[in-house]
Amino acid sequence: MMTDQDRLIRASEVGQYVYCARAWWLGDVLGYQSAHGQEMAAGHAAHRLHGRAVAGYHQLQHLAYLCLVMAGLVAVVLLMALRAGS
Repeated sequence: MMTDQDRLIRASEVGQYVYCARAWWLGDVLGYQSAHGQEMAAGHAAHRLHGRAVAGYHQLQHLAYLCLVMAGLVAVVLLMALRAGS
């Protein structure tokens, strides 16, 4: 069973506390909801979408490196074949 002392504190909570300790206290301790729920939900969705896009870019980058290595290997094999044929 988790107690208050065992509770995990996220970096976003620390950021919220640093930005406005009162807002953190009202939301986390007293349980008040933000009046900007829709804006926050839109922000979460935008961050999620951006994270997926970044992950896709990283996959494309890995694919590009793989293609570059494959092209280098093909070039080496062709050069060896030309050298052996001369």
